[in-house]
Amino acid sequence: MNVRTILTIGLLLAAAVGTWYLAQWDKSAEVVQTVSDTGGSGFYLKTARILGTGDDGHLVYEIRADYAVQQENREIELQNVRVKYSAGADVPWTINADLATISDDQELLRLSGHVTAVSNEGFSGQVTEIRTPRLDIDPKRFIAETDSRVQIRIGSRSLTATGMLALLKDNRVQLKSNVSGKFVP
Repeated sequence: MNVRTILTIGLLLAAAVGTWYLAQWDKSAEVVQTVSDTGGSGFYLKTARILGTGDDGHLVYEIRADYAVQQENREIELQNVRVKYSAGADVPWTINADLATISDDQELLRLSGHVTAVSNEGFSGQVTEIRTPRLDIDPKRFIAETDSRVQIRIGSRSLTATGMLALLKDNRVQLKSNVSGKFVP
């Protein structure tokens, strides 16, 4: 090896060490910035799964969402939501929505945007589907309620109404007003 080759290797080695040092220094500044930006905004989750249990500790319901974020008021906002009761709860309904908000006391789930509730063991033994733009659910008490427009399909029959109270465990629906329907024999 000649002097020129040794100097070239030395300069390359010094440049590599300097680059490594600068990269380490830049990373620590980035971490401090990230931590300071998320200080008081709660948590967020991708592919969230919330389990609701009864007093005996057994699973009653499951809420799945593609994304969940806790707001400053401690409410949790969810996107692409699915609520499903366990087999032991004996509630045949599965409920889907674009968005949902869980109250800070976690007693109320407020669904919105293309809300559908489907039961394969619906009324008269036929598949039953309920559609509405908004629905409030108390998942532990198995109650769903809305004051919005509701469309219910039971097989080939169809009903529309304004407002609904559903007792999911009892498989009962009470329509509030402006009820109209279409029944095909």
